[in-house]
Amino acid sequence: MGDDADTADNGGGHVPVLLERVVDLLAPALQQPGSVLVDATVGLGGHSGAILDRCPQARVIGLDRDPVAVALARSRLARFGDRVHIVRTGYDAIADVVVAPRPSAWPSAGPSGCRSASTSRCVEAVLFDLGVSSVQLDRAERGFSYSKDAPLDMRMDGSGESGGLTAAELLNTWSAGGIARVLRDYGEERFARRIAAAVVRARADEPFTNSSRLVDVVRAAVPAATRRTGGNPAKRTFQALRIAVNDELAALRRALPAALDCCCLHGRVVVLAYHSLEDRIVKTELASRVRSTVPDDLPVIPPGHGPQLRLLTRGAEQASEADVATNPRSRSVRLRAAERIAVAA
Repeated sequence: MGDDADTADNGGGHVPVLLERVVDLLAPALQQPGSVLVDATVGLGGHSGAILDRCPQARVIGLDRDPVAVALARSRLARFGDRVHIVRTGYDAIADVVVAPRPSAWPSAGPSGCRSASTSRCVEAVLFDLGVSSVQLDRAERGFSYSKDAPLDMRMDGSGESGGLTAAELLNTWSAGGIARVLRDYGEERFARRIAAAVVRARADEPFTNSSRLVDVVRAAVPAATRRTGGNPAKRTFQALRIAVNDELAALRRALPAALDCCCLHGRVVVLAYHSLEDRIVKTELASRVRSTVPDDLPVIPPGHGPQLRLLTRGAEQASEADVATNPRSRSVRLRAAERIAVAA
């Protein structure tokens, strides 16, 4: 996944963002027989495949709610046989997936060091590569890209099974104030009110159906000086609509704490975020777990109330020039990682 997740190579494969760094961070937790990585956003399976190559005793549970991604991941990871188990679901279902029955060929007993005695299973590693994936960006009919004309859908499940609004329905039915809030809160769009007003005027003539018309309306709504710099002026609008349609930030707020709770002792979590809204949620959640939960002046920290995590990165790591040259979509990535050093009370 990821706004900048994967880019096709000439061999028909893909180049995952920060591949070597991700593998280096996760591999130390995946050296024991039967160790498990949950790839919470498996996408095309690039990160998972590299982990399985590096860690021959590890297994992967891959999650994705996009049926196209699920099919592609199963195909591309088929060479690993029963070391891979792909589940079509959103990453906010991670806790349910971890405790669910696993393939019969896998060890029946879960590893030790879970968050509490009531937890029947936990995992050694979790990876999140957030945002929209190449499966979605590179298929024009999905409507995620502002550079290709397509129906304004943007639902990540790809089929409408979720029953949620499409981007077109949001634009055609919400008030100007509601649209402006989406653009401001999820796209950090400076001209949210101007764009929302322009959308409402345009839909009075004809409802929105395709992405190219929305791009034209946004471009006309922003000041000329803004149109000349900073790339396509519709970028933030498309980001905001996608986040709203898929409830992405709320899902992340549910999923990340659950993932950390599912990690066994010395388990590791790596998160790739692509805009400040995602990264802020990740930073806040990790920071809350690297501190003690008791007052600073308490002379002794009771068991279970000390720091749960050790940060593995100093702040958020960014892609190098070489990374960007290999995969331009990595330009905006922010990587954070942590290791579990204690269980909660």
